[in-house]
Amino acid sequence: MLRVLLCLFASLAAFAGAPKRVVSQTLGTDELLLALADPGQIAALSHLAADPKFSPVVKEAAPYPRLRDSDAESVLKHRPDLVLVASYTRAETRALLQRSGVTVVALERFDTFEDLCANARRIGAALGHAARAETVVAAWRARVAALQARLAGAPPVRVIAPSTYGFLAGLDTTFDDVCRHAGAVNVAAEAGLQGHAPTPAEAMLGWRIDALVISDDERGDIAARIEGLPPYKFLAATKARRFARINGPAMSSISQGRLDAYEQLAKALHPERFR
Repeated sequence: MLRVLLCLFASLAAFAGAPKRVVSQTLGTDELLLALADPGQIAALSHLAADPKFSPVVKEAAPYPRLRDSDAESVLKHRPDLVLVASYTRAETRALLQRSGVTVVALERFDTFEDLCANARRIGAALGHAARAETVVAAWRARVAALQARLAGAPPVRVIAPSTYGFLAGLDTTFDDVCRHAGAVNVAAEAGLQGHAPTPAEAMLGWRIDALVISDDERGDIAARIEGLPPYKFLAATKARRFARINGPAMSSISQGRLDAYEQLAKALHPERFR
């Protein structure tokens, strides 16, 4: 079946003009596609698009078909002329899609707000909506600027994002980007941790941490689990229950949902600036 689909889509390689059937294979590209495409261009979204545990665009995604899975066959069943993937898409899936002859746009970087703007421009151009992408980016920049103006002069709050999986988000992570826009210092990044690094349990006990940033994307009460988990349970911030909560889908968003995370964290850490 997959071989038949590959042959079919190879015959569409010469398709000209703006794409008419776009499939997004990842949740991150779902967000951007929904913001930039004409509704009639969207053939299908990822299988996570309508899952409230992960998706910040559940309402927007509701009218559209969703992939049964993230494999190439599931994508090609929707007869796309453009497929949006990401660096974390499985290599064999990307290879099969490229062999089919369909146009594939792969987003590779997501760590900063500037990466988000670049990704929006790239997808906007692929959709035939470059001017629309510029309008969307300008609106994001205005929203970020308004938040920075509200936080001007606020003392930064020193935070980490604890995890029950034994990792901390350091430099070059979306969490570090959220901190920079929310009046916070990511102490793990300050300590030199790169990416999502193993928790340096002993060293962390010497860090000055004002608050712990948690989200609702893990099962159960994450605060209660952190309070009983070494090394976090030994931290003064944990003992004082200084937790700042961010909505799970916003916390994990690699697209414009992270602007919600900027605002949510800023409000949690600097409530006096939002009265």
